[in-house]
Amino acid sequence: MHARGHHGVLDHERRDGQDFFVDAEVWVDTRTAASSDAIGDTVHYGELMHALYDVVAGEPVDLLETLAERLAAVVLGFPGPQAARITVHKPQAPVDLRFDDVTVSVLRFRTDDEEMSA
Repeated sequence: MHARGHHGVLDHERRDGQDFFVDAEVWVDTRTAASSDAIGDTVHYGELMHALYDVVAGEPVDLLETLAERLAAVVLGFPGPQAARITVHKPQAPVDLRFDDVTVSVLRFRTDDEEMSA
């Protein structure tokens, strides 16, 4: 997913913004949805993507680590996901070298407490 955000520690990153790309891998038990063939029995990826987009385009943070954690929390806030791997790409990072991309990835698992409250 692509979104424009204003994340970073430098003033011009906050002021001008830049492109961010998010890879979201979500682990769910698909057996019920596969059997019923009903969208209500799985994670609606359109709704999930919009929720992730809102985080990237929303309140700025300094660190990619903070952004990745917030995105993982959004995924695990949906009913169903047991785990999420989020990778945030920042291809326009302010580094004075030739590079294609800077990324931060987190892998988070739903806890028993989260399962009970979801």
